[in-house]
Amino acid sequence: MRMQKKDRQRSLQETIRKNPFITDEELAEKYHVSVQTIRLDRMELSIPELRERIKNVAEKRFADEVKALPIDEVIGEIIDIELDKSAISIFDVKKEHVFKRNSIARGHHLFAQANSLAVAVIEEELALTAKANIQFLRSVKEGDRVVAKAKVVNVNKEIDRTTVLVESYVGHDLVFKGEFEMYRNHAGKDE
Repeated sequence: MRMQKKDRQRSLQETIRKNPFITDEELAEKYHVSVQTIRLDRMELSIPELRERIKNVAEKRFADEVKALPIDEVIGEIIDIELDKSAISIFDVKKEHVFKRNSIARGHHLFAQANSLAVAVIEEELALTAKANIQFLRSVKEGDRVVAKAKVVNVNKEIDRTTVLVESYVGHDLVFKGEFEMYRNHAGKDE
């Protein structure tokens, strides 16, 4: 049995408040209505679409944490970060990110997502890529959501270097892997 519109909308607001990363498709399944009904409910309630919600959450949560670059310069949306430890971002592949003839994502977008995440995870005012060893493991298509996971695997403060491993996934498939050697400039360090 379906919920009344008023009750569904009240529940929808609470569900999105608790989990801003829930998709319209997941909401439609939860409430046994069409995706279009969920979109109309969101519009009536002035709830932005998923991409905008993710961006708003990331800006609120991580803007003060990320030090090495402004949060809006990260390619993709950061959804979790623990400086000098790990970070996660998502990147939705759109028409402007792919080759026209085959809808395959241009590699520099996947690299940019991974590289900017490797910079963002460094807890310094300045972090630059010194060296990168990357592998593209499978093509990514328009409409895919790429989840990049960065993990700091080595910090060598004596030579101002940090190694960050980034693995990017579409669903459960590993599509990109990169090991980034990052130069980090310690604030207040004697020059």
